[in-house]
Amino acid sequence: MDYYKKIKEELINNEVNRKVKNYSINRSDLTTYYNVGKMLAQAGKHYGDGIIKEYSKRLTKELGKGYGISNLKRMRKFYYVIEKGATVWHQLSWSHYKLLISLDSIEKINYYSMISIENLYSVRELQLSIKNKEYERLSETTKRKLITDGERKADDLVKNPILIKNKNSITKVSEKVLQKLILENIPSFLDELGIGFTFIRNEYKIKIGNTYNYIDLLLFNIEFNCYVVVELKITELKKEHIGQIEVYMNYIDNNLRKINQDKTIGIILTKKDNKYIIEYCSDKRIISREYELV
Repeated sequence: MDYYKKIKEELINNEVNRKVKNYSINRSDLTTYYNVGKMLAQAGKHYGDGIIKEYSKRLTKELGKGYGISNLKRMRKFYYVIEKGATVWHQLSWSHYKLLISLDSIEKINYYSMISIENLYSVRELQLSIKNKEYERLSETTKRKLITDGERKADDLVKNPILIKNKNSITKVSEKVLQKLILENIPSFLDELGIGFTFIRNEYKIKIGNTYNYIDLLLFNIEFNCYVVVELKITELKKEHIGQIEVYMNYIDNNLRKINQDKTIGIILTKKDNKYIIEYCSDKRIISREYELV
């Protein structure tokens, strides 16, 4: 088999498709690079790894830039990871996949692919997600669910530790300061919590009896169709903290929750053993996550 001829034909056809059918560029790119990667792998078995250098030189001369040794090796790696079980998402670009195939496991590739699709990540946003080691901060239970397509709960994609941006390296953190740090980077904080979290407002005003109270952060989770109450404490968790947030959760359930929405989730950020943690108090679950100011 003339591998070089077949590879050249595949790449030329892709260039034609990219010019004629702009709407299907990503699908054409990924299909082409998979096919090229497969042929490069087969050619390597017959002629050795040095064949990539030879093909790169010829392709660059005949087709122009874009077919250097590194790019051809990426195409071969792309083929390998797909064959090992990585999912192809045609909504993602080749630029996304150049980041993804550099990861060291299929599980990581599939996780970052999934969240890129669900959150419409740009290449830059995907790069930041990988840099922040989001997959590595998931629980082992969640990782198993991702492999087996098990049903996810609201807390499954919460990372441990949670990263809260602290650009000015503030050392003395009060509840108001912690809230300010979160609000300064609210999209990042919501991403840390998991998929589907949206911000409603801070200091959300409610009236219980004759007294006005203020919920530190009121969120909504689109995927799990429920409100999320967040309370910020800089002391260790106390019984009255749980009582307070349950009152707030009940208020939201009785006054804001629609009949088709699930019960409100409560989250408390507290300090314990000189560490900051996130504790969930919802449906008799208390699930802890550490968080770091970075």
